[in-house]
Parts: sequence; C-alpha cells; structure tokens
Amino acid sequence: MTTLTTAGRAPADHTASGAFRLLLALCGLTALLLTSANLAAAPARAADAPAASRPSGQATYLADRLRENPVHVTDQLPREIPCSMAPDFARLAERTGVPTYVLVLPGQSGSGGELLTAVHDRLGRDGLFVLLDESGVREAAAYGVRVPAEAARTTTVFELPYDAGPLRSFELFVDVVAQGTEKAEARADAAREKLRDGSEPKSMYIGPSDRQNQSFVTGIALTAVPLTILLLTPYVRRARRRLPRATPTRPKADRRPTAPRPKWRRLLVPGLALATAGAIALTAPLVFDQTKRGPAPLPTSGDMTARVERVAKGLAQDPVYVDPESPRMLDEAQLSRLHDRIERFGGSEGGGPVYVTVVPHLPEDESAGDEELFAAAVRANLTKAGRGGEADGVYVVADPLDGYIDVFNHGLRVESHRLQFDLPDFISYGDDRADEADDHLLGERLDALMTYLDKSPRTDEPTTSGDPARPLSPKAENSLPPLFATDFWPGLFVGAVAALLLLGLVAVVLGIVGAVLRRRRPAAVPVGALDPSAPSEPSTAYLRRTAGTALDAAAQAIEEADLGNETTLALAWDRFEAAMFLVDGDIDIERSSGAPGTDPATLLAVIVLARASRNALDGDTNDRCCGINPLHGPAAGRRHVRVSAEGNRRRMLPLCPLCLDSATAAPHELRERMLTLPGPAGSRVPYDEPDGSPLSVLRDGISRLVSAARESSPAR
Repeated sequence: MTTLTTAGRAPADHTASGAFRLLLALCGLTALLLTSANLAAAPARAADAPAASRPSGQATYLADRLRENPVHVTDQLPREIPCSMAPDFARLAERTGVPTYVLVLPGQSGSGGELLTAVHDRLGRDGLFVLLDESGVREAAAYGVRVPAEAARTTTVFELPYDAGPLRSFELFVDVVAQGTEKAEARADAAREKLRDGSEPKSMYIGPSDRQNQSFVTGIALTAVPLTILLLTPYVRRARRRLPRATPTRPKADRRPTAPRPKWRRLLVPGLALATAGAIALTAPLVFDQTKRGPAPLPTSGDMTARVERVAKGLAQDPVYVDPESPRMLDEAQLSRLHDRIERFGGSEGGGPVYVTVVPHLPEDESAGDEELFAAAVRANLTKAGRGGEADGVYVVADPLDGYIDVFNHGLRVESHRLQFDLPDFISYGDDRADEADDHLLGERLDALMTYLDKSPRTDEPTTSGDPARPLSPKAENSLPPLFATDFWPGLFVGAVAALLLLGLVAVVLGIVGAVLRRRRPAAVPVGALDPSAPSEPSTAYLRRTAGTALDAAAQAIEEADLGNETTLALAWDRFEAAMFLVDGDIDIERSSGAPGTDPATLLAVIVLARASRNALDGDTNDRCCGINPLHGPAAGRRHVRVSAEGNRRRMLPLCPLCLDSATAAPHELRERMLTLPGPAGSRVPYDEPDGSPLSVLRDGISRLVSAARESSPAR
C-alpha cells in the first residue's frame, strides 16, 4: 500500500537530510571557535610585542603638533635650540617654495627616515619634511613635491663645519633647495669631492682652550714687544758704536762740544715702547673678537622652564609621565603593572607617592643633563601647583635614549643614600640584554625597582637626597672667558722672560761679531783720544791690522775733509803721504805680509803718522805723541824719566796724560809700559832702537818722523 503525503509529495529520506544538517552545524561551530581563539590571542600578542614595534605614539604626537604649527621646536634643548627660535625656522621655511614641515628634536629620538614617514602618514599632508637636531639637518624627505631634499642635506653635511648650528644648517638647506634639482645635485657633488680631497670647513667658533691660547699669546706680546724695544734698541745702538769699523766716520773740523740730546729724543724709545704696548692692548680684542663658544642664542626664562612645567603638569594627573616626543618604551601592560606597583607602595608602611618620568636628559636641556637637578625642579613645580604642602615622594628619572635610571627621595621614610647610590647595576644601567633591546628593558627594570623600593629599610624620620648644585647659566656656559684673563697673566711673565732671552741672544751674537771684526781688524782709535789699553808688547799681526785700520780711517777722513781749511788739510796730507811712502803706496797692507814696509818698526811708524793725519784734520796740530808707548796717543807734556833698568840715565820724553801721572806717582811702572817690538829670534827690543828705523827721531816730534819717513821710504 502506498502512503501519500499532503500535497501529493512522496515522503523524504530523513536519514540523509539529518546528516547534512549535522555537518553544517559542526562547520559553523568550528569557525566560531577559531574566530574566538584569534580574537583572544590578538591582545596577548599585542601585549607581548615590544613597545617600539607598535604604532608610534611619538609620530602621532608630532603630527598633531605640526597640524597646529608647521614648525615644532622641542622644549628639551633650551641651551642650544630654545623654543623661541621657532619663528626663525618658520621664516626660513617659507623660502623653499613648497609646504615645509620642520621638526627640531633631540638627537637619537628614533630613526630619522622612519619617523618622518610615520609623521607624514599621520598628518596626511604632502610637502617637504625636515628633521633637525643639535648638530643641524639630520634627515629630509619630500612627499608629493619635487625638491632636491637629499642633495640639500648632503650639502649641509659637507659644506658646513660641525659647530655651525641648526639654524645656519637649515638656512643653507633652504638656499640649496631653492636652487633647483640640477644645481643642488651639482653643488652636493662638489662639496663631497672637496671634502674627499681633504679640504674640511673651518670651525666657526672656538672653545675655552683656544681662548686660553689667545690670552697667552696676547700676554706674551704685551710684554715681549715693548720690552724688546725698550731694552734692545739702546743696547744695539751702544753695541754698534763699540763694533770696530774699517773706515770710521770723521767728525768735521769745526766740531764743537755736542749739546745734550733734546728731551723728546731721550723719551723717543720709551714712548715708542709704551705706544706699542697700547696698540697691542687695543688691537688684541679686535683680532681675537670671539665672545661665544657656539651659535646658541640666549634662551628666555620661559624656554628654560617649559619642559619642567610640562612634565609637572603631566605628573599632577598621572604618576608616570612618558615623554611623547621620544620613542615609546613602555607598553600598556607594563604601564598598568607599574601603576599597580606604585599604588601598593603608596599604601605600604613608610611608603608614599612615586613619580616616574621617562624623558631624555642631555647637556643642552634646562638642567644641563643633571637628573638630580631635574627631579628637584619637577618637585618644586609640583609643590607650587599643588598648593597643599611639599610634593614629597620618590622621584624616578628614566632616560629613554640611554636607558639609565636614577632615583631620588624627597621626604619619605626610606634611606635616600641607598636609593641614590646603592641601586643594583641592572636597575641603574641595565645589562647586555638591555643594551641590545630597543626599549632598554625599561618595563622590566622599573618593575625590579619597585620591588627594591618595597624591600628598602624604613627610617624613623623622613629623609631627602639633598639640594643639587646649580649648573652654569646658559649665558655663562656659552660665553668665552675674557681675553685679559686665565693664561694672560702667565703670558706676561713669559713675554718678559722672552724679551730678556732675546736680549741675551743679541748680546751673544753681537759679541761674536765684534770679536771676529776685532780679530780681523782692530777698531780705529777715535780722533784725539787716548788708547790706554794699547799693548806694550804687540805682535806683528796686531801692528799690521792696526796700521791697515789707521790708513783706511785717515784716507776716509781726508776724502771727507773740509777743503776750506788748507793749512790743516796740507798738514794732514803730509803725514798721510809719509805713511803711504813707508808702505810703498799699498794701503791694503793687511794682505801684504812680507812686502816692503811691513816690519814691526815701520808698521808702528805708519800707525803714528796715520793717526796724526786724522788729528790734524780735527784741528789738533800737536806734534808729539807718547814717548813711552806711541800707541797711547798724543802727548800732554814732557818729563825726564828713566826707562831702563840699567843705570840712572834719564831721558826727556813726551808723555801722554796716563804716563805723565805715572811719572809722578809710580815711575817704576813706566819701564813696564815701554813699547817693545818683536826682534830677532823671538826677542823684544825697544821701539826706537832698531837700526835704520825712522822711529829713532819720534821723540823730536812727528814732523821729524815725516821727514825721516820720506828719506827712508822705499817709494822715495
């Protein structure tokens, strides 16, 4: 029998239909479980990922700042790039001709190229993006515009010295961008090639050591030059007069006693020395005119407090402040755990507030890189803003750039010294793992710090880390020492010593020159002067040199003589001519050894006649010279003297003033002063005894010597 269903359809196969529905239900359940598992695992993976690999909160924050103003200058570098410089960067950015966005951040604040790309993506605007740090243009990238960004950046690197500063670097960057792509790339290549050839840009500023060198040189010059003028000029003048001359200048026949030098001439050298010292003192500051160590402008008080106020404002709302301008080092899980640990420590016995700041610390910041000073400034600002007493607590200062952690206690009952100086190295500096990690393992190390705080011994009374030393003001830090300070004072002493050493050196040189000249040719005796130092036993060589000098001096004097006085000129000429007769007309007898007229007696006669010739030109017609030693010069009188040790025979001889005095006071000295000449076999004979010598008549006067010379000369 056939069973019919309603509507006349055959009954379905219930077994196959149920299996199909069961299969669909199982597939849906599997898909639901997989989806739930993925959703549950996603937060876990996000929590496990390093903070640096998650979407950058740094880029988001910077993009927001550029949305408000296309130029953002960090408040973390007030000593080098204060925030008040933002209008200067904005004015330069307008010259590029394209929308330009400028970020001025501390160095090491993330990868430059990646950071600019992330900021551009979050800002959503095309243009030229430029990243600068303390040294200058660090990175540049163009998005949606055609400008030679990389060529301009390369030019700033190779054309500018390291101390040019960020504003000067950005100015050059803008100028190169404005030149166009072709010229910019050519300029970059030229700058790169120039540096490759070893031509580095010259530094624009100097440091304290350079200023000390300038002060030292100024001190040396300020004493060495005037003292050299003051000491060396008169010394050289006097030494020059003492140097022997081959042809000394003859005074005029109408010479009168010289009047004293005018006062202004006596003061000329001291005045010149004083004027030189004044000139050096006035020009040194113009030559060494540097006053600053670097290009940083003077920050305002607002520039110096901007970051501390920003951090304090953040800590007033959250005990953990993470710098939004720096790379993110703590993820949400780490921040949540750190907040829990801080809350538990605050409720523990002897515990209290803990303030954690994750901000960079650099020499260019408001505290000059001093973490303790920064923590004290933040506490003071919190206290001022809270108006409810001191903002006591433990202040933790973590640096996201180098990963260092410092802890300072202000007012809690924990050992401040232990926190500040006895922290484990892993907490303070990290280990090898921390050095390799992008986040320096700050989350793990801060958690270890909280454990260390929990276990720290409590004290009976609140303690504090103390008051830190204040750093130099930006003005004092960027200013060079005065030129007339530091090594200027030692330079004065060294300059005086150098002047004395130079004087000694000149004295030695002039002494050597004088000795050489005197050895080659003795100095001519001045007209009418005595020569008490003349030797009583001269050698033939000495006589030859002295005779040559006397002849040269007489010849020069006759050439320069006043032709109007014929009497003295004739007398001088007779005496000079007689001397020339004795040497056979050869005035250069120094080179005529062995020639006629070069025996000792003749040479002595030549000396006497040549000197008498010069004396005649000077108006001295004295016809006699010293009979004891004719080299002494003109006679002043006659005396009966005994010049021989044998017998009591005395002789009437003309005497110079020196011998005249000795004839009265010490007659025996005259025998020792009696001039003797080299004789045969090395003996010595009195000058007037050699056979055939014209000197035998010298006691009768120079006129008789002139006649005898004419009669006995080879040139007669």
